[in-house]
Amino acid sequence: MGKELSRQVQNLRDLKNRNGCNFPGYDYHVQDRKNWMSTLAPEKLHVNLIVWPGTHNSATDYVGDRIITRPYGRCQRLSIYQQLVIGVRVQKDRLVCHDILNGYNVDVVINDNNPGNKYLEAELGEFLIHQDDNVFDKTVAELLPKRIICIWKPRNSPEPRQGSPLWSSCYLKGDWTNTDLPETKFESNMQHLSDQPPVTSRIFFYKVENTVTAQPNALNLLFNTLWVEQLHVRIQPFARLFIMECISRGYGDRLQIFSSDFIDEDFVDACIGLTNARIKGKL
Repeated sequence: MGKELSRQVQNLRDLKNRNGCNFPGYDYHVQDRKNWMSTLAPEKLHVNLIVWPGTHNSATDYVGDRIITRPYGRCQRLSIYQQLVIGVRVQKDRLVCHDILNGYNVDVVINDNNPGNKYLEAELGEFLIHQDDNVFDKTVAELLPKRIICIWKPRNSPEPRQGSPLWSSCYLKGDWTNTDLPETKFESNMQHLSDQPPVTSRIFFYKVENTVTAQPNALNLLFNTLWVEQLHVRIQPFARLFIMECISRGYGDRLQIFSSDFIDEDFVDACIGLTNARIKGKL
């Protein structure tokens, strides 16, 4: 496994050295990351053209015990609010905890006895964008002052219907490859993305997750390489390379939600830069 990991990392480094990461918008500098959507001309910013920077296992910054269990379950250093401040606009995963921390769903926390969707509607009602296929062709300005699309996958109640404050799970799609090898995940993400229609001709959001996941085997246990943050550094340096390769391979018009563990400002800037290039017709 060690040799294969080294080989895959080197392959991605070689690809990066050959092709670079200078995709349209790569050098865009975000002046106001907290409010970046308002700086990109909301009247021109169509929902389906946005490359949404997102986080995986968003609410895990303080899970578990700091020394014993947190390194195996934490996928973000920042709180939900801090993620929003640096520009994250999609937060994924209904799990409050996961893996060895005995995961449970957020609806259990929200309301243990009554449907959690009623709680969300009550708390977020004035901000919720109702389920509507036409949203994908609208601009951000047309949707204001409402500003949240909440996709809800209930355990026991029916899926939300058209016109509901919450969106059904069919509007958020993605393909997950369970591997700790970065090139395997990189190429799998690329293959799945290539199977999708362009963003302008689909009525769902499609997410690509720039993450690798721990594989509990004897070698990993021996060398203690199950910590999420240790795994993340295997693929984190190649996020911009993935965007570049999407474009060079002809899939640049399909990337929509791009998410990561341990989100940082550079990752967010890359997504915003590509969004800006799309608005200006550079793709």
